[in-house]
Amino acid sequence: MASESREAIHPRSGFSPSTFIFHSKRKPVPVPSVPHLDVTTFISSRRHSGTVALIDASSGHRLSFSELWRAVDVLSSALSSSHAISKGDVILLLSPNSIFFPIVSLAVMSLGAVLTTTNPLNTTQEISKQMADSHPVLAFTTRPLLPKLGSTSIPTVLLEESRISGEDSRVVSTIRDLISSDQGNMSLRREPVNLDDPATLLYSSGTTGASKGVVSTHRNLISMVQIILNRFKLEGDGEPETFICTVPMFHVYGLAAFATGLLGSGSTIVILSRFEMEEMMRAIRDYGATYLPLVPPILVAMLGVEKTLPLGSLRRILSGGAPLSREVIEGFRMKYPTVEILQGYGLTESTGIGASTDSAEESQRYGTAGLLSPNTEARIVDAETGKPLPVNQTGELWLRGPFVMRGYFKNPEATRLTLDSEGWLKTGDLCYIDDDGYLFIVDRLKELIKYKGYQVPPAELEALLLTHPEIKDVAVIPFPDKEAGQIPMAYVVRKASSGGLSATAVMEFVEKQVAPYKKVRRVAFVSDIPKNPSGKILRKDLIKLATSNSKL
Repeated sequence: MASESREAIHPRSGFSPSTFIFHSKRKPVPVPSVPHLDVTTFISSRRHSGTVALIDASSGHRLSFSELWRAVDVLSSALSSSHAISKGDVILLLSPNSIFFPIVSLAVMSLGAVLTTTNPLNTTQEISKQMADSHPVLAFTTRPLLPKLGSTSIPTVLLEESRISGEDSRVVSTIRDLISSDQGNMSLRREPVNLDDPATLLYSSGTTGASKGVVSTHRNLISMVQIILNRFKLEGDGEPETFICTVPMFHVYGLAAFATGLLGSGSTIVILSRFEMEEMMRAIRDYGATYLPLVPPILVAMLGVEKTLPLGSLRRILSGGAPLSREVIEGFRMKYPTVEILQGYGLTESTGIGASTDSAEESQRYGTAGLLSPNTEARIVDAETGKPLPVNQTGELWLRGPFVMRGYFKNPEATRLTLDSEGWLKTGDLCYIDDDGYLFIVDRLKELIKYKGYQVPPAELEALLLTHPEIKDVAVIPFPDKEAGQIPMAYVVRKASSGGLSATAVMEFVEKQVAPYKKVRRVAFVSDIPKNPSGKILRKDLIKLATSNSKL
């Protein structure tokens, strides 16, 4: 970016006609260049004026910044000395949001070990697949979630206060035992961690049915932390904010923002272990929240409440996962005129935010995902020819920046198809950028179904349904739903030998084997699945059929 003359870049759109690259209109943020630096050290060394780091919303338990960093240091020392965890080891964290989530994440990454997280709603089978791929040497989980680790003998630390008699033989300790131990500071004995060492291994839903491990480095995370702090204007010694954490910390945005990054600003994170409207409203009131991150269905639910909700000192809502409609934004503004709505767009592969609206004025560009994040370049590329496109033309969005993943874990072919030799990340999203540099998402090449902010890959459900003895062929599509955004719908071709397979039986078959958010919630039976000459399912035809036929 530095080598290109700014005169060649259009000031309104950020587009360069000579290179067909869109440049971020936002001021660049600094990314450290020292070779030996881990994200935990970077965050803990930032100056701020905050006092309370974490609050458990249900119990009111508070953790000061000094208590947080002591817990992180003691835990990392205990992992190193008592469990021989070292640089490059993979550690699994299976947990709902909790005060312990940031402590474990930061301690693991400070050692140069690699953190892999998973959705607590996932089934034992889904979690076992991730473990078989990532080979963790130690797991952290809660007592209720312990059975989801299956039959594996992996040593496990419980995120509990104490052990109980007759505990599972895999349990080697509790988090309370480890962070209460007298380990001292063992940083001098740790192997140096480099910016380009892997920090996280998060699993992203793919279109092939197989979930892929996304390897992000310390440089990637530090870059995203800087972008997040810049977005919320939290650099330096400014006034700390209070965030209600409703988004899952196992997700890339929850991990980058609420389990790590915002702790470097002195802001307070109020943690909800699970979403409930009444509990969220109580937390907003009791803890004086100023920021509320959420997914669109929660915002729609808040708007749908007949009475005006008491939002107290809340100033900003952060929405992500899917664009908000003009009706929702305007309706919310009329009902809550003092609250700004900000939106964002990102992927696991981009370590979080690739574009965002950072003010109420930017959000008034209805339907936009916002302006490109600082330090970000983009291309819009014709999906068929690979030709780069100018402003206001739709094609696949490519992103480039210091936050782009290193690649897919043990999957060079998938990496090659997604990352090119010049560092461009092919997002799989059909987009355009307008004359003012705003990004608009038109469609998804990846065909992921967005259910309440969760990503559901159709191919995964199709592969599962094809194992049913009475199903000959199947296609899964997104079906629009007011509350969820989209729900998975299956078009099923029965085998000739089928004994009258019912829609209920199809849904129950899937329900037993997947996380609740992946359940098929609508079924239609057809004589064949429409496909193109190469065998690719014509999902758009099925979506059109489904949405035009109310009798399905």
